[in-house]
Amino acid sequence: MSASASLSTHVLDTHNGRPASGLRVALSRIDDGREVSIGVRQTDSDGRVREFATGLTPGTYRLSFDVGSYFKDRHALFSSVSLEVVLDAGHHHVPLLVSPFACIAYRGT
Repeated sequence: MSASASLSTHVLDTHNGRPASGLRVALSRIDDGREVSIGVRQTDSDGRVREFATGLTPGTYRLSFDVGSYFKDRHALFSSVSLEVVLDAGHHHVPLLVSPFACIAYRGT
């Protein structure tokens, strides 16, 4: 049996200086060029999706953040931010810092 991967994320609203609560995040697996949906979650009051998925097969996944809806009251540059991440065995945490006109993502701990 091969080892599995797990994923969590944290979104911080750098424009307002607070966690981005209620932001919609979708996860899908990229498999032979096809996108296969894993699920959709919303960030909690701390801007986190603490356990997006566990038991994932290592491979390439896409995290899509619906920042357009989150910043709906502002004229934002991005309608969404999508990250393709390569997961190996073990836990992966992918934070996103976002404002209406900028974003930064990194591998967290």
